[in-house]
Amino acid sequence: MIRAIIIDDEFNAVKNLKWEIESFCSDIEVCDTFTNPVEAISAINYLKPDCVFLDIEMPEMDGFQLLERLTFRGFDLIITSAYDNYAIKAFKEHAVDYLLKPIDSEDLLKAVDRVRENQKRNVLGNQLKNIIKSYVPEKKFSRLALPTLGKTIFVNFEDIIYCKSNGSYTEVHLNTNSMEMLSKKLKEVEAQTNDSFFRVHNSYLVNLHYVKEYVKNEGPYLVLTTGETIPISRAKKNELLQVLNS
Repeated sequence: MIRAIIIDDEFNAVKNLKWEIESFCSDIEVCDTFTNPVEAISAINYLKPDCVFLDIEMPEMDGFQLLERLTFRGFDLIITSAYDNYAIKAFKEHAVDYLLKPIDSEDLLKAVDRVRENQKRNVLGNQLKNIIKSYVPEKKFSRLALPTLGKTIFVNFEDIIYCKSNGSYTEVHLNTNSMEMLSKKLKEVEAQTNDSFFRVHNSYLVNLHYVKEYVKNEGPYLVLTTGETIPISRAKKNELLQVLNS
């Protein structure tokens, strides 16, 4: 079933369109109707319908203003109006059709056919994406790009000992006894790394291959193969121990 919402400030217009849909479009379920556009905004964002029949001329808020305030726009839009001077603007809003009131049954059926075709394409498109995803593994890079002044350095993950937060920047400490400053926050760097890295502290992201000791006293903290010590936050302690012992 294709789930639809009708929005029109005129009660009779809502009633008539609902009757037309229920009488001639058996695969369309009118899940809700509204004469108040403000209430309709919350309902669309919550219900996430497949299709919305939207009147343009409404006193409290016109249809285009309603569209601007939506956070969910993953539906097929059918504009309804007693006037034809909104057609161009309607299609700029990616409406699948523009129905003039009083709505003709044949015009309604043609509009609904477009919605059906769009729904089929969306379903097939999602199915194809899932099939491709199941056969083609997501590509993961084993290097981190470090944009520096005038160039970008590509560093292998195994060459990174740890990363340290420095305000809006991140210090990337390498096994070549060097450090590169990256103009990204630590959480952005963390999202680009692999399972070898663990966020042991708000300020530290460590490559576990360089961990030599876990010291539970006075901290706790890690001792790296380089002799450097890295603090461990209490919130991360148990999770880190599970990872290190796995």
